[in-house]
Amino acid sequence: MAGKEASPGERWHERFPIAPARPWIAPAAALGLVALALLLRIAIRPWAPTGLPFLFFFPAVMLTAFLFGVRTAVAAAGFSLLLAWTLLIGDPMRPGVFVAILPAVVPFVVLAGFTLWLFHLMQQTNAMLRRERARSAALAETREALFRELQHRVSNNLQVAAGLLVLQKRHVTDANARAAVDEAARRIGMIGRVSRQLYAADGKARAMQDFLAPLCADAVEMSGRDGITVAVQGDGDVMLAPDAALPVALIVAEAVANAIEHGFAARSGGRIDVVHARDGEGMLTVEVRDDGCGLPDGFAMAEAAGLGLGIARTLAEQLGGSFTLERGERTVARLTLPA
Repeated sequence: MAGKEASPGERWHERFPIAPARPWIAPAAALGLVALALLLRIAIRPWAPTGLPFLFFFPAVMLTAFLFGVRTAVAAAGFSLLLAWTLLIGDPMRPGVFVAILPAVVPFVVLAGFTLWLFHLMQQTNAMLRRERARSAALAETREALFRELQHRVSNNLQVAAGLLVLQKRHVTDANARAAVDEAARRIGMIGRVSRQLYAADGKARAMQDFLAPLCADAVEMSGRDGITVAVQGDGDVMLAPDAALPVALIVAEAVANAIEHGFAARSGGRIDVVHARDGEGMLTVEVRDDGCGLPDGFAMAEAAGLGLGIARTLAEQLGGSFTLERGERTVARLTLPA
């Protein structure tokens, strides 16, 4: 409606009075309603008692108040009194006419005044609700902007930290130490890259599909390997609580990185499938399957000494779940945790 934009969640009756930006509409419409009331009253004059001169004027005044505000309705009420006095009462100057018309005028004035006062309170409340809704919307936008900016800065800071570790590696001569620094830089860089996708500004749970797909794509990109394709599939409605998002992301990223590093060490490319789904026992399962060279003979998860697998097992246990590696036609890294 003219002059007002509907706010999200706003009810239709909260948008009144209408057309505040076009001041000529309200008086013109009020005059039209009062004129219509007069015509209707004149039309039924042969059948209606002469003591009811305001029969149609009262609804016209109330409709004016509802649509265009109390000030316009007060003017419409005054105009209605003038028209009824001069056109419907007979000779307005004859002796005793004022006393005779009081039983009709007083109820109209009292009832119209009380009803207009109620309309005034209602419209003041609606105006206050609109202001509060606009203020809340502005605060929500500010909060979301600050949240995005915080995510951006945290991500950038983590990327800087990863870059500093890479620079520091130049001063490390021990091969094992250099490998450890590389692994630390890779993990910090991964956290930085995916942190923007893990959390929603409203703090609600995120759909796993929304962040697993870019997470796995980032893991493949950071590996620097060509010819490796990754596909994420599963239930689109599987949600993950905010406090579990980062641990799950780290475990899946570690599983994908492990598949690339070891499964495709002797191959130029391959395929990784990430599948997530609920089971019938209230558990959530995320599987990372690769068609690489497979686990070595005699591999035992409990005896694996790799830092990445140790981190994955620890994070899974903190979530109340488990992380395992299974050998078969395809190597499967399986994360199981309460849904």
